[in-house]
Amino acid sequence: MAADEQPRDHVVNEEESSGEPSTEANDLQKNMKSRSTWVRALFMVAVLVLYFISRFVVLAVIVMQFLWVLFTTESNQQLREFGHSLALYTRETIDFLTYNSETKPFPFDSEWPSGVIE
Repeated sequence: MAADEQPRDHVVNEEESSGEPSTEANDLQKNMKSRSTWVRALFMVAVLVLYFISRFVVLAVIVMQFLWVLFTTESNQQLREFGHSLALYTRETIDFLTYNSETKPFPFDSEWPSGVIE
């Protein structure tokens, strides 16, 4: 084999022969440099922190509602509505975090969800 020949198992693709990187590499570079990608990442971190805090609040509502029912035999309507609004907030946060929504949940783009139970 001559010094300037490629080994037989080396396949030259069009990008290598033209000297330009592939479009996937270009897309990756664009995404890595995109300000909107990094701004979304920051919002995702903030929303994720709020999501974890909300899980502790849900636990507190569960315990308080249980104790309320234990001592009064009836559920507390205000706790039920707040629990429902927490459930709606959880859905909004998960939709945003999983890219199913571009709307940022409370306190960024949205109001706190109404927990009114009909």
